[in-house]
Amino acid sequence: MRRRECIGILAAAGAASAAPKRRTAVSIQGDRFFINGKPTYAGRTWKGHKIEGLLMNSRMVQGIFDDLNPETAVRWAYPDTKKWDAGRNVREFLAAMPLWRKHGLLAFTINLQGGSPEGYSKGQPWETGAIAPDGSLRPAFMARLERILNRADELGMVAIIGYYYFGQDQRVKDEAAVKRSVANATQWLLDKGYRNVLVEIDNECNVKAYDHPILMPDRVHELIDMAKAMTKDGRRLLVGTSYGGGAVPLENVVTTSDYLLMHGNGVKDPKRIGEMVRQVRQVKGYRPMPVLFNEDDHFDFDQPMNNMVAAIGEYCGWGYFDPGKSDYADGYQCPPVNWGINSERKKAFFNLLKEVTGA
Repeated sequence: MRRRECIGILAAAGAASAAPKRRTAVSIQGDRFFINGKPTYAGRTWKGHKIEGLLMNSRMVQGIFDDLNPETAVRWAYPDTKKWDAGRNVREFLAAMPLWRKHGLLAFTINLQGGSPEGYSKGQPWETGAIAPDGSLRPAFMARLERILNRADELGMVAIIGYYYFGQDQRVKDEAAVKRSVANATQWLLDKGYRNVLVEIDNECNVKAYDHPILMPDRVHELIDMAKAMTKDGRRLLVGTSYGGGAVPLENVVTTSDYLLMHGNGVKDPKRIGEMVRQVRQVKGYRPMPVLFNEDDHFDFDQPMNNMVAAIGEYCGWGYFDPGKSDYADGYQCPPVNWGINSERKKAFFNLLKEVTGA
């Protein structure tokens, strides 16, 4: 082989391994989110409430879903084909994303371990998620995630990437494997060059169903610090974790997080939503930083006051959680998911979101 040909092959290999140039970068300045150096919803107010700098979002955690347990995988069959199809799921997710963005949705939560495919479950015998028992990452799941993050980058959207979910963490064998998976996932995001992502270490760290103490409230800050410490080319990811419905983050998480996540599940009175935001800003360790809900299964979008409006009133982003049911008719969590804006509830949310954001 001639020297010039060899140099050409090496240059091509280097280009192939380099992360592609990304279009969308999320950042934080004080208590505001910025995208590509500009505050989100720049200049926008709604009914006297400042919208600029908020991150309105929706829980779309099953975008990379698959079930590795053949005994339960049959539960998620599409009604028209009578079988489950992970490829179809991600294709339809991708097809719906521009419509979400058109209505003013700037962010969505997607989880490596998903969420309950029944919405709410006691036992969870299915095996789903990108994290293998030894803490390595399953290539098929990560390939689907890459497609979604690439599309989000093209659309100017932010992905809140949850690593762990309490219904599946028991499938990871020990604490060493948990740490290994956090390192692997963070390194993967850095190596791919994604700048449009926020990391959520685990979904609802205070839920007692977690098996590994390092994912629980007293120690989860260790994983936040671990992910924050990882860098590439001088850049690191923005990291936090979430708490269950009605709970306010503790000092260790407030102190170490880049942003604060709370959930509104179980919070029936919108006044409590506002109270939660005020309370977390009083926790020791708080400094000007974004606060947002990224899961709330309360709606009432036709009412002058609801959980979404209450959060906005305290200058806090809000996240729509519509569990639905496994029939391809409604909801965004129970496979097979219809990722379109196809139900009256979804239409009510996206119409209000459009009004609030001036999309």
